[in-house]
Amino acid sequence: MAYRTPMEPLALYIHWPFCLAKCPYCDFNSHVRERIDQSRFAAALRAELAWEAARLGRRPLASIFFGGGTPSLMAPETVAALIADARALFDAAEDIEITLEANPTSVEAARLAEFRAAGVNRASLGVQSLRDDQLRLLGRQHSAAQAMAALETARRIFPRLSFDLIYARPGQTLADWRAELAEALALAADHLSLYQLTIEAGTGFEALHRSGALVLPDDDSAAALYDATAEEAARAGLLAYEVSNYAAPGAESRHNLAYWRYGDYAGIGPGAHGRVSLGGRLLATRRHRAPEPWAERVERQGHGSTAEEAVAPAERAREMLLMGLRLAEGIDPARFAARAGIALADALDPDTLARAIEAGYLTRPDGRLAATAEGRKRLDALLGQLVL
Repeated sequence: MAYRTPMEPLALYIHWPFCLAKCPYCDFNSHVRERIDQSRFAAALRAELAWEAARLGRRPLASIFFGGGTPSLMAPETVAALIADARALFDAAEDIEITLEANPTSVEAARLAEFRAAGVNRASLGVQSLRDDQLRLLGRQHSAAQAMAALETARRIFPRLSFDLIYARPGQTLADWRAELAEALALAADHLSLYQLTIEAGTGFEALHRSGALVLPDDDSAAALYDATAEEAARAGLLAYEVSNYAAPGAESRHNLAYWRYGDYAGIGPGAHGRVSLGGRLLATRRHRAPEPWAERVERQGHGSTAEEAVAPAERAREMLLMGLRLAEGIDPARFAARAGIALADALDPDTLARAIEAGYLTRPDGRLAATAEGRKRLDALLGQLVL
């Protein structure tokens, strides 16, 4: 089965790699600098965007996402220029979703109105906790009071608002978590992204965890905290549409849905990844991770690419299953075949599929393959046996 270039719109990711400080749990491509040459990196981002657009052609554009790092450290005029460039280079949807991640420090919160004026219509706030002791543990640069003030400010300024929280923190109890969630949901928003605290290699927390100085809740406790999240979010009208994301109906992140539905997305900036259809192939793209060498590459050759390769059918199928089964809506077999170049049935182990359906972890409503709520909690183990 041949690969068919999809007609769906493009999602554009723009990476700003700088942060005020490196959080001890974070393994993202983020960097701390005493001084940031804003004009240099703005010019490099705009140049790389122009280069990518020139080869992709004038495609429909459904979303722009400024991620990081901490993109709210960008100059608002840089954000405005990149949005204007993207609109000029692609055919932006009338209701295009333009998201910018921000931290709730007082400095960044003061700039939210400028980002709205620049064209951002959806803010994503890295709240992480509403408890001061937990924010200190997590290495965050804001207080709980600043987080609550930023949520209230952002709700007034932006048509759409999301916020992040981290759960399964040391010593976290179910009662405390329910109370914290209720406070956050009452203040915010139409969208919640929830992340379990995990120990990642090379982070500040890794050494503490190895020495026994940092102890996380056990698996049963973490699962109870996760279940409580869905219950509290549902009380606030937010439903679980993806493993880690909850939204009011119609408020789902359209940009992130492009990833989970395995659509085309272009990644601009240091360390950014992409999956773009070009010349009858699906290309996996990657930019140089380190900011200054990336900028040098862009200045020299117009882009900071370090790798680009065609994604083979078997790998497309694997990636689409890994992403699509995170969604409550599951995977449409016709779309899977068109995108992956392999029939859905040919990508699955039939015995594992039958057992998972019998156990209530997977369903096949109307031919779609979807994980149940229980299945999504066991997705990593399930996929290891299910995907051929």
